Amino acid sequence: MPSCEREQRNSDSNTIGKHLQVFVRDNNVEQALKVLKRKMQREGVFREMKRRKAYEKPSERKTREKAEAIRRVRKAAPPLLAA
Repeated sequence: MPSCEREQRNSDSNTIGKHLQVFVRDNNVEQALKVLKRKMQREGVFREMKRRKAYEKPSERKTREKAEAIRRVRKAAPPLLAA
């Protein structure tokens, strides 16, 4: 494997999500900023930045990831009907 491909792959592992692109129409920067913030919120960029602010121990990371997985499963599951 050429070294340039390896370096590119390593740099991609530090990238959060995908690249976001917002167009400024009619010099309306405020509207473009709102759209950018909304996209960043949906992608989870703010959550990721907050999480990476300080070192997270591996045990804490595992606990957090398990809790996130449980939340995802509960959210995806259909609601139970009370009888």
